[in-house]
Amino acid sequence: MALFGGLFSEEARELKQLEKIADKVLAYDDKMAALSDDELRNKTVEYKERLAKGETLDDLLPEAFATAREAAFRVIGEKPYKVQIEGSIAMHRGDIAEMKTGEGKTLTATMAVYLNALEGKGVHVITVNEYLAGRDAAWMGEIYRFLGMSVGVNKRELSAAEKREAYASDITYTTNSELGFDYLRDNMVVDVKDRVLRGLYMAIIDEVDSVLVDESRTPLIISGGEKKTANFYVAADRFVKTLTAPEYEYDKLTKEKNLISGDYDIDEKTRQVMLTDDGVVKAEKFFNLDNLYDLENTQLVHHINQALKANYIMMRDVEYVVSDDKEIVIVDQFTGRMMPGRAYSDGLHQAIEAKEGVPVKEETSTLATITYQNFFRLYEKLAGMTGTAKTEEEEFLNTYNMRVVVIPTNRPIARKDLPDEIYGRKEDKYKALVRKVKELYEIGQPVLVGTIAVEVSELISDMLKKEGIPHEVLNAKNHAREAEIIANAGRPKSVTIATNMAGRGTDIKLTKESRELGGLAVLGSERHESRRIDNQLRGRSGRQGDPGFSRFYVSLEDSLMVRFGTDKLKALFSAMGSEDQIESKQVTRSITMAQKKVEGFNFDSRKNLLDYDDVLRRQREIIYAQRNKVLESDDVHDMVRLMFEKVIDQAVEANTTEGRKAEVDIPGLMKSLEVLGAKEESLAKASELEGKSPEEIKKIVFDTLWEGFEKEISPAKTQFLPFEKKVVLRNIDRNWIEHIDRMDKLRSGIYLRSYAQNNPLQQYVQEGFDMFEEMNQRIDREIVSFLLKIRINLQITPQEATKKALQNRVQQSKKAKAEPEKELAK
Repeated sequence: MALFGGLFSEEARELKQLEKIADKVLAYDDKMAALSDDELRNKTVEYKERLAKGETLDDLLPEAFATAREAAFRVIGEKPYKVQIEGSIAMHRGDIAEMKTGEGKTLTATMAVYLNALEGKGVHVITVNEYLAGRDAAWMGEIYRFLGMSVGVNKRELSAAEKREAYASDITYTTNSELGFDYLRDNMVVDVKDRVLRGLYMAIIDEVDSVLVDESRTPLIISGGEKKTANFYVAADRFVKTLTAPEYEYDKLTKEKNLISGDYDIDEKTRQVMLTDDGVVKAEKFFNLDNLYDLENTQLVHHINQALKANYIMMRDVEYVVSDDKEIVIVDQFTGRMMPGRAYSDGLHQAIEAKEGVPVKEETSTLATITYQNFFRLYEKLAGMTGTAKTEEEEFLNTYNMRVVVIPTNRPIARKDLPDEIYGRKEDKYKALVRKVKELYEIGQPVLVGTIAVEVSELISDMLKKEGIPHEVLNAKNHAREAEIIANAGRPKSVTIATNMAGRGTDIKLTKESRELGGLAVLGSERHESRRIDNQLRGRSGRQGDPGFSRFYVSLEDSLMVRFGTDKLKALFSAMGSEDQIESKQVTRSITMAQKKVEGFNFDSRKNLLDYDDVLRRQREIIYAQRNKVLESDDVHDMVRLMFEKVIDQAVEANTTEGRKAEVDIPGLMKSLEVLGAKEESLAKASELEGKSPEEIKKIVFDTLWEGFEKEISPAKTQFLPFEKKVVLRNIDRNWIEHIDRMDKLRSGIYLRSYAQNNPLQQYVQEGFDMFEEMNQRIDREIVSFLLKIRINLQITPQEATKKALQNRVQQSKKAKAEPEKELAK
């Protein structure tokens, strides 16, 4: 009791504080009313100047709120009440204002939005659908425009330029999904000018519990769909099977194998395989290419590399087996057991399938992904409003560091929430509900019947038709008439059946006659797993002190009742001597307890998901920061230099023996550098490296390779640098996309570690970290290898370029003339 008392007193203190600040806002009422329109509008300029001089938003709050309040009165004829001011202060502080239906949440937000927009960093007002975003931007936008603020609406169909303009506004109305997708797309652009967002400063979310709790587990995914790469793997496999195997000569002195001939070369230490120069020539001939290492051939190079690895590194019945001639199954190298359901990443699995002639499964490509939980935590400031959030306060606090402040209603709630009616069978429950609807219809009182599923709404509709009761049905199949149905739902003799669609953002207004008849009657056909959803349905009645009542009809056959406490309730039925129906506060309490259990389970589930998603979040932040650095740089030559250093360090370390005195295997190092793509003339002579320490060798090799690379690109360096930037970006993007896929596969199978008494989350964190490190090393290695192998053809003169272009045109012209002749011959 002391604990509850402490909580209540803390909330009371919070409300007292909000009330005190609201009184300061109200004190400016007469002063603001005395200003002309121009003087009121000029307040915006004044506040911005005061912020620039060092005042804070909190300093400006009372006066700025009073300004927005007066503007609202002049523009839309509504002036926020004191309780609305309190709700807006809570939002300005980064908390959630819980306000009952009809209390004017949309207007409440305007004061906090205006105040924070003065910073000039952009405030995002987020709604659950585009209709509401457009409506609120047109309606409340008039207030901001009156005060000299710009207002934008971001919608799915807008072009990148139009989106950029919307986000450049002081205040932007948008939906949670479109905003999240814009963020992901911004981190996929190849030119900094193509971004649409300008940062994530402040977001105010309408129906915050819907977005941050109900949809929090829904990942936003930008997908390339099926990669349609099966044919590429088959073609690459066909090509590598035509290659001549390498022949080696054993050097007695160095005790190393030296390549004499062959189309590919294998580095057994690192289990890497690469095409030789002869192999590259064959590839260009096979695929009809001028240059295998042109930028547009990056993906083909990747397929060839995987086909090489599948054919000449991966061994059947060692690394994998072919099951029933249909499927490749990986063999666990530690236990020797088959691991069905697991797949090699980066397309290696498909390459092995092509090698073995089994059906090649199409890859699906997740280009970018993020959950709402992690996206909205990127904002500097996050706030929200809803009619129902208190039941999830612990989750809001733990996940988003947002408190839930219950704002008092402007007028006392007159709605009566009656105890549930409990029945043994669904059939009896529906009959009782229809009887009640008929009774209310006959006296003229408007009725809203809430259902959880479309199926139930149609069942009740059929029962009402049989009784001859005219009614409207609002569900997913009939959403086009939503506005019209809701507009009429508060009139006398109106009966509306609705799914949860009518639970949010719908404001059912009563006529004078409806109020006299007792207001809106809300009848729930069953209890939802979440108390919030039930509360939303109840909240459709009793807006702004209107009369009304709510009641739920429950049966022991409902899914919630089947899962929790059915035996107890059956016993209670018998004890009360009723087989048909019970109305009991005790039963209602037991149902509420069942809902709390489900909510607790769902919270744990979302928290668990967040723990796993946080691993990818940290990696995403690093990659996006790295990508942005590349994107925002004029050239990335210094970054590439650093990559050369890292890759050479790794090559030296891979060929260094451990022991008291670390020694570098020079022939092995030379081999690794050859496979990497170092040209013969760029390699340091082995004799110069003998007897040197690993650190000295790293420096000599780096200086030699880097100088050779610089020398090769120097004649056309100006043209080469933009190309180099594209190579870096494309390699980061491709490897990141593949890493997302690998992390997803790791996560889907990680729970199996619990059987080995390991903590799956700890294992996921560790293995995810190792995979991320490997990916970063692979990015560096692939970029360096690609750049070392590239042939610079950029240094041709303008005359030569013109001559080449003319030759191409002549060839195209001949080809075009030949086409009709071929058709005629046919």
